[in-house]
Amino acid sequence: MKRLIYIIPLTAISLLTLVGCNSPQQSTTQTPATTETTGGTTVSQTPGGATQAGFDALSSVVSNTKTSVEAGNFDKAQQEFDKFENAWVKVEDGVKTKSSKTYNAIEDAATQVKGALKAKDKAKVLEGLQTLNSNIATVSKG
Repeated sequence: MKRLIYIIPLTAISLLTLVGCNSPQQSTTQTPATTETTGGTTVSQTPGGATQAGFDALSSVVSNTKTSVEAGNFDKAQQEFDKFENAWVKVEDGVKTKSSKTYNAIEDAATQVKGALKAKDKAKVLEGLQTLNSNIATVSKG
C-alpha cells in the first residue's frame, strides 16, 4: 500500500508530461495572396512569399538575355543570365509551393540556357528562354 502512494503521483506526473510534449497540429489551409502598399508602391505577395516584383525581375533577366543573344553577344548574354539565380532565389519557394511541375520546368529550362550559353548555341538558348518566359508568366498570374 505504501508503494501505491508513490506510484499514483508518479503516474500522474508522467501523463501530464506526455500531454505537455504533444506538439500542436499545424494548419493545412493556404493563406490567400495579400497586397500591401508601402510608400506609394503596391506589392502583391503570394502565399509562398513570391512577389510580383520578383517575377518582373525574372522576366527582365530573360528579356535582356534574349536581346543579347539575338544580337550575337554571348558574353553579355551570359552576364545578364548570371542575374537569373539572384532573382530566382527570391521567388522559387513560392513557385514550388504553387506548382512543382512549373518549378521543375523553370529549373530545367534555366539549366538548358546555361549550357547553351556556354556552347554559344543560339537556337537552344532562345528555345530555353522562351520556355522560361512562358512558365514565369504562367506562375506569376496564378
